[in-house]
Amino acid sequence: MSQVMKTPQSNFSGPIVVDPLTRIEGHLRIEVEVENGRIKDARSCGTLYRGLEVILKGRDPRDAQHFTQRTCGVCTYTHALASTRALEDAMGLTLPANATYIRNLVLGMQYLHDHVVHFYHLHALDFVDVTAALKADPVKAAQLNASISGKPLSAETLKTVQTKVRTLVDSGQLGPFTNAYFLGGHPAYYLDPETNLVATAHYLEALRKQVKIAQAMAVFGAKNPHTQFTVAGGVTCYNALKKEPLEQFEALYRETLEFVEQFYIPDLLLVAGAYKDWAGIGGGAVNYMTFGEFPGDERRLETRWLKPGVILDRKIDTILPFDPSRIEEHVRHSWYEGEQARAPYEGETAPKFTSMGDTDRYSWMKAPRYDGKVVETGPLAQVLVAYAQGQAAVKPVVDQVLAALGTGPEALFSTLGRTAARGIEALAVARQTGTWLEELKDNLAGGDMKIVENCEVPKSARGVGFVNAPRGGLSHWIVIEDGRIANFQLVVPSTWNLGPRDAAGQRSAVEEALIGTPVADPKRPVEILRTVHSFDPCVACGVHVIDGRTNEGYDFRVL
Repeated sequence: MSQVMKTPQSNFSGPIVVDPLTRIEGHLRIEVEVENGRIKDARSCGTLYRGLEVILKGRDPRDAQHFTQRTCGVCTYTHALASTRALEDAMGLTLPANATYIRNLVLGMQYLHDHVVHFYHLHALDFVDVTAALKADPVKAAQLNASISGKPLSAETLKTVQTKVRTLVDSGQLGPFTNAYFLGGHPAYYLDPETNLVATAHYLEALRKQVKIAQAMAVFGAKNPHTQFTVAGGVTCYNALKKEPLEQFEALYRETLEFVEQFYIPDLLLVAGAYKDWAGIGGGAVNYMTFGEFPGDERRLETRWLKPGVILDRKIDTILPFDPSRIEEHVRHSWYEGEQARAPYEGETAPKFTSMGDTDRYSWMKAPRYDGKVVETGPLAQVLVAYAQGQAAVKPVVDQVLAALGTGPEALFSTLGRTAARGIEALAVARQTGTWLEELKDNLAGGDMKIVENCEVPKSARGVGFVNAPRGGLSHWIVIEDGRIANFQLVVPSTWNLGPRDAAGQRSAVEEALIGTPVADPKRPVEILRTVHSFDPCVACGVHVIDGRTNEGYDFRVL
């Protein structure tokens, strides 16, 4: 096990710009002002305008899901589900039990795919130096692996991983491990070589495993990404109700559960145990909101397995009910016309770009607020609400993680806590997914084969679909007039967490989380990436860091 160390801090003062940031898709620019090695101000700038709300106007409401799935190439199903739930809410529909079971199964695997990919391929390498694995003793690394996981790795296997990494290093083709991860001697990376080797081996295993998780989603969803099985009133996957597809799904699910239990959680604890100081960095917002997820009745949030709730001022002993009427979107500091905050049903999407680098209007993202307050949404919010409520699937896992780290619940309000919460949520969902599968099988065995209700698009109506996506609270708001979409607004997790300031000047969750973050090397600001990536932003591809003293640019890829 690596020695616990403290993140170093430079004496640098000046601006740092990371643009664009993250490792999935979209464009996010982070601008920070550093004073004596710590961030004193931050701006989160979404730099890509898409305008899906404008595209949807005038279209058949049943088509919305096919457009909104293209919002993201990763969590496409969550957008399909949100659009479908919005239309069902407008119609006042009640769904067949089988439809809800199947939707929950696909969403459960979406959670597991997203969380596994995030931890290993989008975030863990902010802490793991792959090149340092070349210095490891494979025998000691095998012993370390045996101490944390029930799935052994031989010294020979780990030596093979070293050989693969050595080949990449020697050829100069590190691919996904290249400069974006600031590898090779960065002072803020301090895992020992054996831990780096074990983590690298598991990174490669996760690449193989995520394919199978995606395959499980496609058993019911027909394809992945961009599933093709949800319709207003239920689902259409009759062929997946046969014995063979159900057995295929179950086999893929069991393999995924094993990976989460034997790799993901042990790796999370291993890395977190060495970076305990990050339990005091990146706290950010003091308010948290979750819609809850995995319903019994699709339109009643209180029937969800994970319950909705709101926490204010980090008072986890007081869980407030979630009230949709308290949501509004601000555009005062966004590249849109207007100054007024609006409820989503009355929302407008009228672009008005000023200039890049504008400190007044500086983002294509809107700034959602709950009752005028900045709230964080995502796994941390959900885990906090479930923990406070004593949720049987969550509280023991949280207690286990906190005990392993030797800390109390206060550590959850941090970059490390945010990352840990995602793993906790993954484990809880992984274990519960098997229950939904058995309930579906029992219902089918009882002769109930109904999976969809017939319905008609209303002439005039409005509705909202709430999905607690793997990244947080997602809602689609639809207004129907003359049987067509008159208004459609997407309020997504990345705007809740990564939007700009609001009309009152309040920073977003990520902007606030960056305040006080230490920076060891302004040319390689991995600390910024750690905190921003802990929110799992769905934006990115390449990064450019500017030294404010010299205006010298440092370019590196993020995949």
